Amino acid sequence: MNASRRNALAAVALLAMAQSAAADVIGDWNEKAVAFIVSHNIPPPPGERVMAMTQLAMFDAVNSIERKYRPYLLQLPAAPTASKEAAAAAAAGTVLAGINPQAQAEMKATLATYLTAIPDGPAKDEGVRLGEAIGAKMLGARANDGATAPDVYRPRTTPGVYVPTVLPLASHWPGVKPFVLTSASQFRPEPPVALGSAEWAASYNEIKELGSRTSTQRSARQTEDARFWLAVDGRVYYPIIRLLAADKELSVVDCARLFALVAAARADGLIAVFDAKYHYEFWRPVTAIRNGDMDGNPATERDAAWQPFDFTPMHPEYPCAHCIESAALAGVVLAVFGTADMEKISNTSPTAPGVIHSWTNIRAFVDEVSEARIWAGFHYRFSTKVGRDMGYKIGDYVAKTILQPVNVAKR
Repeated sequence: MNASRRNALAAVALLAMAQSAAADVIGDWNEKAVAFIVSHNIPPPPGERVMAMTQLAMFDAVNSIERKYRPYLLQLPAAPTASKEAAAAAAAGTVLAGINPQAQAEMKATLATYLTAIPDGPAKDEGVRLGEAIGAKMLGARANDGATAPDVYRPRTTPGVYVPTVLPLASHWPGVKPFVLTSASQFRPEPPVALGSAEWAASYNEIKELGSRTSTQRSARQTEDARFWLAVDGRVYYPIIRLLAADKELSVVDCARLFALVAAARADGLIAVFDAKYHYEFWRPVTAIRNGDMDGNPATERDAAWQPFDFTPMHPEYPCAHCIESAALAGVVLAVFGTADMEKISNTSPTAPGVIHSWTNIRAFVDEVSEARIWAGFHYRFSTKVGRDMGYKIGDYVAKTILQPVNVAKR
């Protein structure tokens, strides 16, 4: 890849410009999908469900034309001359327009504007029809997947005793139908470590010291990492894949496959992690440390006023969701490319304005994300280890289960 093209792409990722400098339809609509999710306040895990639907629809649309891989949902008849760019854009636009009825007009206008850059003619027309049909099929396939089920979480309490009245997030997400996994519990880990163990005491005391809002032991870089990874949406993940795909100079169908695998792995990673979180309901550090005299471990001392670096996420602690999400992405990358090493990839974060982080190894990227959750006071070290392990397994499983080359037997 020449230097000028790479610099242009890096500027896109770092400055969050509206269009990809490479004019790649898959990267363009990945960026548009992330922006749509952010602008319409769709948090994870629902946001990752939208990403998976969008990327998988784009893949099926492009793959219906080139037919290089097994389809995810379906493969419709299409001439090899049909425009892949029009098909992918129409598939993505159709999915996003169908997600939020209030946003239909906006997204249809965005799609119409994008399509003006593609020359008119039969190839474009067929591509648009194909993409719209596959986008509609994707919306239908996920219409009753459990994502809109009511939140029936039952707080633990006894009659007359006050408990905080803000319900935890996504308690119904373990019931969402996975995109690839056989069940939400397929990769459910073993229980958290025993409270009487030395490992519990070590993790407790580490986060008590380094994850505190007033810590004097946390380094400047650890503080920066904690702040950088307070971000939760696709803005801190998908630019990594956009730049990686550009570095590898992937074709349209191969690029569509990479993004679809990553999005499916991340969506299923969140289903799996919330299954584990609500199965074990393990306490967060802010709860544990303020009750350190109740865990039966003499090596954990209570700190009645302890607070984490930032506000604790509103769901159970074990295992670490950021760890699973970053490792699921990495698991796909490792399975697809066969190496953890990559060209220098840089990105910014909406929670750390002006800060740029760079990596040349996808495992180092995952390690940074994972440790940042310790420095933020949110996750114990044993939880980050379990989360990474789950994520790598899920990413590898997804990459070796769906969208396989048509001439390779399914593993």
